[in-house]
Amino acid sequence: MKTFVKKYNSAVLSLLVMFIIVSCSSKSQKAEAVLESRSGSSVTGKVTFTKEGNVVKIIADIKGLTPGKHGFHIHEKGDCSAPDATSAGGHFNPRSMQHSGHQTTERHTGDMGNITADESGNAHLEISDSIMSFDGEESIIGKSVIVHEKEDDLKTQPTGDAGGRVACGVIVIVK
Repeated sequence: MKTFVKKYNSAVLSLLVMFIIVSCSSKSQKAEAVLESRSGSSVTGKVTFTKEGNVVKIIADIKGLTPGKHGFHIHEKGDCSAPDATSAGGHFNPRSMQHSGHQTTERHTGDMGNITADESGNAHLEISDSIMSFDGEESIIGKSVIVHEKEDDLKTQPTGDAGGRVACGVIVIVK
């Protein structure tokens, strides 16, 4: 009986340790970009990034857009100081890939495709991404989110012919 209790206690302890390790390693991290108007627009919003394991979930809520599709990207610099947001640089592309849509892995890390505004100028988007990261070469932290004035055609190199930049926000870690 003592051997059984000893083995039982050891198994319970092993399971408890494994549960604690899995719980700690699966803890999610959050980052966000608060979007401010640029290029004379009235576009504002917030984009939240939640990293869980190897996936980053992106939730965007934007207002003040013209109805329709708008290019939606992460740009290489966390600098929104220019009135037209050109200070944010080009698309975030550490792997030197061609511009494309979000649905493919053969794309810029920062390619998130388009976000669609309704007739009131409001847009909501929820997507997940397995290329973006919060650390290493694919890290989006300290980069900027840009919303463009026009639809991204997902093929014109290197920008998708999405036009001017109507909103910009720097991605920062949040607690």
